[in-house]
Amino acid sequence: MDRSSRNRLNERHLSGFSGDTLFDRIARSVCKAGCLPRKELFEAWEVARRVRRRFRGGRVVDLACGHGLLAYTLLLLDNSSPEALAVDLHVPESARALATALEEAWPRLRGRVRFEQGKIEQIALGPDDLAVSVHACGGLTDLVLDRAVAGGARVAVLPCCHNLDDGDMGGLQGWLDGPLAVDATRAARLRAQGYKVYTQTIPLDITPKNRLLLAEPA
Repeated sequence: MDRSSRNRLNERHLSGFSGDTLFDRIARSVCKAGCLPRKELFEAWEVARRVRRRFRGGRVVDLACGHGLLAYTLLLLDNSSPEALAVDLHVPESARALATALEEAWPRLRGRVRFEQGKIEQIALGPDDLAVSVHACGGLTDLVLDRAVAGGARVAVLPCCHNLDDGDMGGLQGWLDGPLAVDATRAARLRAQGYKVYTQTIPLDITPKNRLLLAEPA
């Protein structure tokens, strides 16, 4: 199976997820919704697993959420989080189909994920929050980090589409390629702001933009 495929999963793919694992059950719900690229399923799962190994509990705030799969997956992996807020400038209409499929499979999720259409800078975060974002393009990742730091929240981002014209490379571009310099500078900036930083990756066969940056107030 090509885990990087941008083709949408649908009911024809159900046989590929016939197991009884949590991942297979989530994947079957995604197939029934018929609105999500295969790549996004695997990205959300791999990010959520790593985030929950490090951070438990708290309100989940999924910024630049798309269909909101990451928010739902984080709640399924840790039921001690009471709720999730999923925010995007334009929430896809098909996000409702995915929410319905997941909530039919897990009735305990009903009413616990709220979608909000708006700008990231309008979202207030606090110390009990867990801010997450998968592939917030370019400077949006920096905005997510800034909002988390402003509220003293834990944060996890999987950056993409690095803007090398405006992005801060910290003077490291002589040693590192541009996108890596940007991400290394982000990690250093978080440390300078009093955060403890953890760096990981998700499998490269899902996406070449696979660097996962996690941080929490020290």
